[in-house]
Amino acid sequence: MQLYKQKLLSNAQLKRLSEHRYSCSSSSLLDIVLQPYWTWLVEKLPIWLAPNLITIVGLFINVITTLILVWYAPDAKTEAPRWTCLLCAVGLFVYQSLDAIDGKQARRTNTATPLGELFDHGCDSISTVFVALSTCISIQLGHYPHWMFFQCFCAMTLFYCAHWQTYVSGTLRFGRIDVTEAQITIILIQLVSTIFGPNIWSTKVFSEMFVLWYFIPISTIICGVWALSNNLTIIFTGGIGKNGSTVAGTSVLSPIIPFATVLVPAVTIYCKSIQNVYELNPALYIIAFGMVAAKVTNRLVVAHMTKSEMEYMDWSLIGPAMLFLNQYFNTYIPEYIVLWLCLLWATFDLIRYCTQICSEICDHLHIELFSITRVGRTAVAASSMPPTEKNGSITHSGHEDTLPLIEYCSDT
Repeated sequence: MQLYKQKLLSNAQLKRLSEHRYSCSSSSLLDIVLQPYWTWLVEKLPIWLAPNLITIVGLFINVITTLILVWYAPDAKTEAPRWTCLLCAVGLFVYQSLDAIDGKQARRTNTATPLGELFDHGCDSISTVFVALSTCISIQLGHYPHWMFFQCFCAMTLFYCAHWQTYVSGTLRFGRIDVTEAQITIILIQLVSTIFGPNIWSTKVFSEMFVLWYFIPISTIICGVWALSNNLTIIFTGGIGKNGSTVAGTSVLSPIIPFATVLVPAVTIYCKSIQNVYELNPALYIIAFGMVAAKVTNRLVVAHMTKSEMEYMDWSLIGPAMLFLNQYFNTYIPEYIVLWLCLLWATFDLIRYCTQICSEICDHLHIELFSITRVGRTAVAASSMPPTEKNGSITHSGHEDTLPLIEYCSDT
């Protein structure tokens, strides 16, 4: 494993990526309801607007609104101003809307490429961290640090497992209650905190036997177990490679190791900290490890789309390693400072990796990342790429410009 390889993707990987075809299936309850709105929205966009620019704008809005909330309540215990919760609700709605129409815009402009799918999932991996964090702060879950840790890392784990099963089966699957339903629920939670204040979630009901915030972890456990069981079933039985292996012909269990190198240190450092680094800085801790998890998830998506083996180790793990070694040597440096160093390194490494991957793919496909060019349209038309959107359908036709804007994921 070289530090900062001159080229992350080989020519063979780039060739396989250019041949990649998006495959998804969805039985989401709310996607069908929201499709007319998404179709109406995309038709209001100018034809020159690049799909990836839509995605990144949505991500920036989501991240910035969450960071404003974090600024007012970094310990997730302080009651943040109600308007910050409203800001997060609006930010998430905007992100969801833009995330749903980027693929439609790609079809509209005949610029659908594998890079669009990769870029979309990459932004989702980052958004997952901030959405989970904003939810916890809005209900003041910092008073219960174990549950806050569970909520945030459960979201990251489920997102990773969704792409793990995709790496195995070749198809991204959305259940009846999935991403869209979770996002709408979180928006409603944010709105409740806006109207009644975050303290409303500490209200006791049912003869003071049940606190309102219990609803959130209980729902997470029920939906999480259901989603995880479905994903694991596919992972162990749905491999499309040789002898039931992954799309790359590797063991279906191989992706568990990279994510374990994120999750295990996160739990260990949290439990063994004598300076309570997580309890005192939950938002900082979640974002730092969230960036590491996002990097690992991005590598999994790249491995799937290039049909390649996933490397176990990653340079982003230097951040958690710093925290671990600092604890081993009796916290020679204050853990708060090391945690900041971990966050800065993980963020830098994630941005560097994503930038280099996008640059290599753009060069290979002769397209621009955030603008639509004549060259890009020609390249896409030649490759006959299917629509690459979360709520789009699979099609095997080479004529993208004749496809209707309202289509749903279906089993292939």
